[in-house]
Amino acid sequence: MKESVKILLSAGQIQQRVTELAEEIMRDYNGKIITMVCVLKGGIIFLADLARKIRGPVEFEFMDVSSYGDEAVGGKIALNKDIEGGLEGKDVLLVEDIIDTGNTVSFICKHLLAKNPASFRVCALLDKPERRLAAGLTVDYTGFVIPDRFVVGYGLDYAQRYRNLEYIGVLSFEE
Repeated sequence: MKESVKILLSAGQIQQRVTELAEEIMRDYNGKIITMVCVLKGGIIFLADLARKIRGPVEFEFMDVSSYGDEAVGGKIALNKDIEGGLEGKDVLLVEDIIDTGNTVSFICKHLLAKNPASFRVCALLDKPERRLAAGLTVDYTGFVIPDRFVVGYGLDYAQRYRNLEYIGVLSFEE
């Protein structure tokens, strides 16, 4: 099967929205040190661009989480790599590439909130609310609400490929 990618969000659209998100975040954090927690691997490009646009102090933490089985019907979520530092008393911003069912990000939120941060917010570049299963999930900063399509680029992958695209595209398969 042949794969093709059709642009959904251009590099320019993404960079403009990342700049707007950074301005919202700076306003809300008002000079506080922001501990940005990035979920690997997909969120790294978004984190890097977002952090460079924030004028003020930031710290980075990284974690790796996997879902096994069918997450939509209760698959297992595993913490492969936890953050290295503590979060107690810190102002934490979880930086995610995409939220669809919300199950994984809900797991991550509970895990990080147990570390007693002073404040906790969630920033997602992409949100697919049509697929949301997790109840009560709050996303404080959303880059784009997108349709229920399989997307790649700007950190998002298919079989570890396409992460390096500067845009976000819909992946399709043709015979």
